[in-house]
Amino acid sequence: MSKKITLLVTFFVLITSCGVRQTRESLTSGDYDTAIQTAVEGLRNRKDAKGKQDYIYLLEEAFAKAKERDLQNINVWFKDANPSNAEKIYTTFVQLNSRQELIKPILPLKLIKEGRNAIFPFEDYSDQIISSKNALAKHLYDNSKALLATKDKMSFRRAYDDLVYLNTLNPNYKDVAALTNEAQLKGTDFVSVYTKNETNMVIPVRLESDLLDFSTFGLNDKWTVYHSNKQKGITYDYGLIVGFRQINISPEQIKEKELIKEKQILDGKKALLNAQGQPVKDSLGHTIMVDNFKTISATIYEFRQNKSAQVTAKVDYIDFKTNQLIETFPLASEFIFDYIYAKYNGDKRACEETYYPNFDRRAVPFPSNEQMVYDSGEDLKAKLKEIITRNKFRR
Repeated sequence: MSKKITLLVTFFVLITSCGVRQTRESLTSGDYDTAIQTAVEGLRNRKDAKGKQDYIYLLEEAFAKAKERDLQNINVWFKDANPSNAEKIYTTFVQLNSRQELIKPILPLKLIKEGRNAIFPFEDYSDQIISSKNALAKHLYDNSKALLATKDKMSFRRAYDDLVYLNTLNPNYKDVAALTNEAQLKGTDFVSVYTKNETNMVIPVRLESDLLDFSTFGLNDKWTVYHSNKQKGITYDYGLIVGFRQINISPEQIKEKELIKEKQILDGKKALLNAQGQPVKDSLGHTIMVDNFKTISATIYEFRQNKSAQVTAKVDYIDFKTNQLIETFPLASEFIFDYIYAKYNGDKRACEETYYPNFDRRAVPFPSNEQMVYDSGEDLKAKLKEIITRNKFRR
């Protein structure tokens, strides 16, 4: 029992010394908050144990240095009087308060050798937090309005992010909701998507509708919206043109093939015969029986109906501001109609069972040319989506 206790004590000492070393390294490198976090975690259990004294000294020192550094920084930012420092001032006051709240639950912390409690000079930062938050809100609001007055989409997007942040700080601040909608609208790239037929064939209306049904693509993102039907009041930034270049449809073909299948199957039992043709008996005088196999065969008449359609297209990315072609991507798809049915003479057991369904089939009408082109649409749509996913208009 005593051996187990000794092992446990040794284990806890090793863990504590490791944590103390990490805390000291963080403190020495100026990473005061990591030092505070590590020390607090080390003191949450058995804080009055002798082995925890180093944690208390390190925590006291890290807190004092962190507070001194933060207050000095805040003083410098106030003197600089630059509105862009508003966020740093606010977040630093929040950090000063959060640091105190982290330590409060484990107080008091007794320093045994000095016969005193560790000193943590806490302050009430509520007024500073409120005033700095209001200053930050004003800065974000004024800066967002200035960004919205420009003609640059990237500025509109920065304004949007600032306004969203402002709303988390101060919900319902002035007309932030309306400005956020304005920033999102102005920062969005609107893409007009349409098809162009450069072939000598009619493109099925259903195929065009499916290809341009971007609601099923799931491609709209925070800053890009695709429209297959232009909407009034929207200035489109880009165009995405699916240009059909060639459609090839093969003739309808029926190919006939004759196959002969043979297989040995079990057909009951038969007597085992010796070289003289006499039955072989066992030690009890009984005739020895063995499996009897026979060969069966079937002549198969296989008919294969085949027709294929190849659709070749290209995807053009157009910049409407400059009317320049940005990039072109090839797009192609093939749909094959392949149907097999068969008849047989003989014993169909000579065939593999997986082939049996073909005997139940009969000839079917070939799909129309329009249907063939339409059936290639699912593959075209998947490939179009892949092109757009990999090649966004603006990063």
